[in-house]
Amino acid sequence: MPQACGGPLDIVPFSGVKVLLSGLVSGALPQVLRSALCVVGFSVFLAACAASPQTADVPSVEPGATQLAQTGSDAWSESESGEFGDEPGDNDPLEVPNRMFFAFNEALDFMVIRPVAVTYRYVVPLGVRNTVRNFLRNLRTPVTLANNLLQGDLERAEITFTRFFINSTIGLLGLFDIAADSGFPYHEEDFGQTLGTYGAGEGFYLVLPILGPSSLRDGGGRIVDIFLDPLTYLAPQEFNLGRAAASGIDYRSRNIEELDELKADSLDFYARIRSLYRQYRENEINNGAPVGESPTFTEVPGQSTSSLE
Repeated sequence: MPQACGGPLDIVPFSGVKVLLSGLVSGALPQVLRSALCVVGFSVFLAACAASPQTADVPSVEPGATQLAQTGSDAWSESESGEFGDEPGDNDPLEVPNRMFFAFNEALDFMVIRPVAVTYRYVVPLGVRNTVRNFLRNLRTPVTLANNLLQGDLERAEITFTRFFINSTIGLLGLFDIAADSGFPYHEEDFGQTLGTYGAGEGFYLVLPILGPSSLRDGGGRIVDIFLDPLTYLAPQEFNLGRAAASGIDYRSRNIEELDELKADSLDFYARIRSLYRQYRENEINNGAPVGESPTFTEVPGQSTSSLE
């Protein structure tokens, strides 16, 4: 699947009290950018040292997007609303402030995030960008493993642990996704998904400043994931902020055209994103099991992410 970061809409792209966030953004943004550059620079340096000549010369083709992409189905238009609250069962009691934060995120994306993502994709070769993504994904593996165990999914927990062991050793600290090529596909879990597997409803819809689409359940899950992440305790705050920023930029760089087309084709971009985000999360909670029509992903769980391709 945006979030990012990224992300969806993780939307993309946009992984809270207004006063707290405004102070955090104004005071920490330069520090976040510096930290992101450090994390990306460190990853690129390691990738350059480890990459073969063939890897460095990978053609700059369009990478797979990690966000929800437009499917071309007329069903998507049914989720749009011309006015506030017209979508039946939208469960969006905070629609007015949500739209305000959505507009803020859109402006931030237009002025900062998208230009940085476009530059990053243009300057950095695809093979190196893949190693950066692999490295960042590997850092998040303990959170995925913890949620696999909390869900009682021992099969996926075994895959997650095996991936972490292989990629952290043979894959040079996760720079290369050797595990995917060995039959251990990538997947990601979070505490919002864990709550969903136990039947917890999503609660009302939220749009978080910078982080983007979420819900009461998923927003609370983000906080729990912070405490489940060992790097929260082992790494300095600057590193973790930089890691989040680097993940968001990489995520956005893989969804430039997809989001541009989605926005151009939407009568109400906010309502469209809201609908797609909910279907995306339902798909994630069910681990891709069919639950009706769901958005199309150009990057799916199990797709190889090795930068050697």
